Amino acid sequence: MERLIAVPAALSPASHGEGPTWDADRGELLWVDIAAGLVRRASVDDDGEFAETASHRGGDTVGAVVPAADGGWLLAAGGGFTHLAEDGTARVLAVLSGEGGTEASGGTRMNDAACDRAGRYFAGTMAFDQRPGGGALYRLDVDGTVTTVLDRLTVSNGIGWAPDDRTVYLADSGPGLLHAFDYDLEAGTFSRGRVLLEFDGDDGVADGLTVDDEGCIWTAMWGGGQVRRWSPEGELLAVVRVPVAQTTSCAFAGPRRDLLVISTSAEGMDEAARAAQPDAGRLFTTRPGVTGPPAFPYRGPLGALRQ
Repeated sequence: MERLIAVPAALSPASHGEGPTWDADRGELLWVDIAAGLVRRASVDDDGEFAETASHRGGDTVGAVVPAADGGWLLAAGGGFTHLAEDGTARVLAVLSGEGGTEASGGTRMNDAACDRAGRYFAGTMAFDQRPGGGALYRLDVDGTVTTVLDRLTVSNGIGWAPDDRTVYLADSGPGLLHAFDYDLEAGTFSRGRVLLEFDGDDGVADGLTVDDEGCIWTAMWGGGQVRRWSPEGELLAVVRVPVAQTTSCAFAGPRRDLLVISTSAEGMDEAARAAQPDAGRLFTTRPGVTGPPAFPYRGPLGALRQ
């Protein structure tokens, strides 16, 4: 088994960093600070050096960001979907029925999300109190229709597709499960669901994920201070050590897409934990010797959505 060590990037930390995403057309890394409601952008050069280019307010909370073919970016924010324009203007497109609210009201928020190769946006939710069954997974089609794909999830988290588009992986961090489903790219549908991996929490639970160009799955392990690489059959192939317990997601970035970027969080950490983990909230990087795909953009119109 391969063992790697990640090093911090020279960028300011987030409070709850999540969702690194490589926007290949712009040559930029995107990531979010969920609690601060921010979308952050940075350039990445051949040497893996970062320079932050902008930070935009996307909502009270922002769970994920992808490029939009019509311009700007599509966010999973608050209790629905928001368009972030090039000038930083955020416009709410839809609040999903049964989603949204505040932590005090027992509400929910958008969490991790990604587009498939056809340009559909799959976005998950979770309850602020992480109650079992409080989350769901939605599909925003390119015609603007919103459909519930899965319900009774707890913390709908990382989602990614095999290179041949025939398998989709989804983490539910509440019960510590990584699911695999057969995927129909033409229809955008899941079938034959099964549990690929189950985590007991000793080394953390699967949070955000990405799938590399060889078809292996990389899972950030929330609470475990690591990212793990798995074969499609669930065999552990590599471990990347990160000096922050709350690793949240990962993605391949840079001009060659060979730089694994790992997001981390300082959410809920007390003073002692912050002192022991001063880099909590930062991005970390490593070069694992494989490449991964860029983010697929959302290819639908950015007008009114239909539920």
